[in-house]
Amino acid sequence: MDLRSLLRRTAMNRPAVLAVTLPGATELRLELEAELRRRGWPLPSAPAAADLLVVCGVPSPQDAQWLDAIERSMPEPAVRIVVEQSGQVAHALDTARRDLIARALNPREAGEPGDHADGVHEGLHDEHSPGAHHDSSPSGTSDDQGHSRHGMDHNHGDQAARSGHEDHGHHEPADHAAHTDQMDHQGHGGAVGHMGHDTHAMGEVAGLPMAERADDRDELRLDQLHVPFGPALTDWPTGLILRLTLQGDVVQGVEVDHLSVPSGHRLPFWDEPWLRAARGEGVTRGSAARRRCAAHLDSAGRFLAVAGWDDAAARCRRLRDELLSGAPSEAFGGELRRTVRRVGKSRSLRWSIAGLGALPVDRARAAGVTGPALAADGDAYDRLLTWLTEIERGREALDDTRSLTWDDRTGPRGRLDGPQPPSQALLDVLPELLTGAEFACARIILASLDPDIEELALAPVSGATHV
Repeated sequence: MDLRSLLRRTAMNRPAVLAVTLPGATELRLELEAELRRRGWPLPSAPAAADLLVVCGVPSPQDAQWLDAIERSMPEPAVRIVVEQSGQVAHALDTARRDLIARALNPREAGEPGDHADGVHEGLHDEHSPGAHHDSSPSGTSDDQGHSRHGMDHNHGDQAARSGHEDHGHHEPADHAAHTDQMDHQGHGGAVGHMGHDTHAMGEVAGLPMAERADDRDELRLDQLHVPFGPALTDWPTGLILRLTLQGDVVQGVEVDHLSVPSGHRLPFWDEPWLRAARGEGVTRGSAARRRCAAHLDSAGRFLAVAGWDDAAARCRRLRDELLSGAPSEAFGGELRRTVRRVGKSRSLRWSIAGLGALPVDRARAAGVTGPALAADGDAYDRLLTWLTEIERGREALDDTRSLTWDDRTGPRGRLDGPQPPSQALLDVLPELLTGAEFACARIILASLDPDIEELALAPVSGATHV
């Protein structure tokens, strides 16, 4: 084995993993993130820096083309696996790493683009195709927590801005993950139009949208682009697609779309304790408190990652996983308390995001918003503080063995017995809150709401049976 092959094999021992989660696979996502952290494998923010694409959930036929587009944007050799069952993540990663090493050492034996293995092993699908030239190394995380006002400096931590928004004239699948005609032709969630074929666009060149002219907020005639974002961006709500009209960095219009949400017997992961209790099943207050705190830590981790606080985001996610594993509160209570208080008392964080996405309580109530977004009665920072407050409050109940009352139907994002799922109201207020914001700020506003697409298949909870 020559030195080059040896170095390549060493790098493949810790492949960079791009994770894509489909609606209904939250539990798989959490399992994957915990396993990747245990192994110390890097998580890049764009396909161009990834070695391995891991898809959590069961892809539909409509998902095939945009997933293929992501894979084609990855450097050679690219390996794609699909994990459909809990408990298979570790085995899937081991298999993929062996395959990556073999393909790196024997590139001539790799299949042509689009060639995939036929085997399915206990819910694990292993798929491959070479990508583009490998000109990027896996990106790690940064300890820098300096910020600029409202993300005006795009080193503010916005993952999408770093990976694809620096040049609106150069759109590739690697930039936005869902940035392909193929995805839009499938009509995910009943989307209107598709990139380059929008009724307001001037046309397309080589499949890419051309800009049109329109007045901006300063009454200047600037180029206007219609750009889809999602559903596979890093630190992005699972399954969400936003079709934005952009002038420079400013959002001028928003259309909300999403991947199809599977219906069936499986309950939305974050709402499960309250929905089970509403059915009359035995659920302890402690398990509900754990799920609520873990949900808020998951949301806070996504928010902090978008805001550029990578260390704090990693701590939130580690604490989330410890909560979900059932660890006793005394084992991590001190770190949980320190993390919550450090984030809540940070003046630099408050200064960098204050005023973004203001949602007063009257507007929230009129839109049907419930839960933390209603209680916050304020901006993105206030919504973060509300999550932290609920985590502190719930910390004392983590080991409570008393039964959850059957009529408690308020999940982490709001009331589950209203006329619509809590996250539907959050999606409904997005256009109003995002329009007029700079793109980096729009990412922060979205993260502060963190809608759960899985809830959209949920029928309103009503008339629960008391047993």
